[in-house]
Amino acid sequence: MNRKYFLSSIITAGAALSAKPGWAITSVGNYGEAKHKIPPYLKPGDTIGITSPASYISLEDVQSAVQKMESWGFKVEIGKSVGKKDFTYGGTDEERLSDLQYMLDNPNIAAIMCARGGYGLVRIIDQVNFKQFKKHPKWVIGFSDITVLHCHINRHFGIVTLHSKMCNSFPGDWARAEPVQISTIESIRQALIGEEMSYTATAAAQNRAGRAEAILVGGNLSMIATLSGTESDLKTKGKILFIEDTDEYLYSIDRMFWNLKRSGKLSDLAGLVIGGFKLKADTPGEEFGKTIYDIVMEKVKEYNYPVCFDFPVGHQRNNAALKCGMPHVLEVNADGSTLRSINNI
Repeated sequence: MNRKYFLSSIITAGAALSAKPGWAITSVGNYGEAKHKIPPYLKPGDTIGITSPASYISLEDVQSAVQKMESWGFKVEIGKSVGKKDFTYGGTDEERLSDLQYMLDNPNIAAIMCARGGYGLVRIIDQVNFKQFKKHPKWVIGFSDITVLHCHINRHFGIVTLHSKMCNSFPGDWARAEPVQISTIESIRQALIGEEMSYTATAAAQNRAGRAEAILVGGNLSMIATLSGTESDLKTKGKILFIEDTDEYLYSIDRMFWNLKRSGKLSDLAGLVIGGFKLKADTPGEEFGKTIYDIVMEKVKEYNYPVCFDFPVGHQRNNAALKCGMPHVLEVNADGSTLRSINNI
């Protein structure tokens, strides 16, 4: 089925899982405040457009991704912003906006792969016209700074997007690529053609066991905190939230989690998934004194929903493709964690 709507329904947690001591069981009967729409899944011969709405990337650096996506049976159209450079950006604000707008409006483009993250989308998001995209949804693919698009689209249009690796994550030499690199890039193809996605994470001592069934939202912690109070602010009530980040100090992570808590983004979750966090080393003599596990659990200790750590998403080779806006089931127990998309609603 190319596209469908998630209809409101009542799902009783007790029917799915008998209560166990120490378990949090959460369920959301209404999958979001509005109907969520899945863009048409891709077929052989469909076109994927590549654009660079944030930082600069060269034409050479997207070739591995182009070749791989063509091997999947898709056509690829490289946007005008790829190879453009305006200091750190992939062209001027106007050039990046124009290219992204073209990709959104072009009826011959079935999916938009953002070439890389970095920084820049927040500078142009308020000028993007989503009128045609709302009428004819298509897959928007990327992570990191692309969290701006995931959050904005989820909030205003309820259209499912794909949080995944981008062109700069495709290896130049596939023969030397690690299996986890290959499998997570392959997960992009699987998501785009409509396969049900399921991922596992090994058990972490700090996990909080339980089961949740709800819409999945999330992305980069820095961007979610930055968007708080704006037109792109992410609504998390009744959702499973996933978070990741990189190149931050522990005190910055703590500050941003306080932002999530104080803005109410942690209070009414169905579940919380913590992905990869690549951290800067503390200055000797000025150590923060808390781990990422301490920081998170301090903020959510008063709530009763499952929490999963060390999930394969983030600025790392093990960065799985996740469908933002799609219903998922999260199960956390002593053996580890599983996050599974629900395609048949």
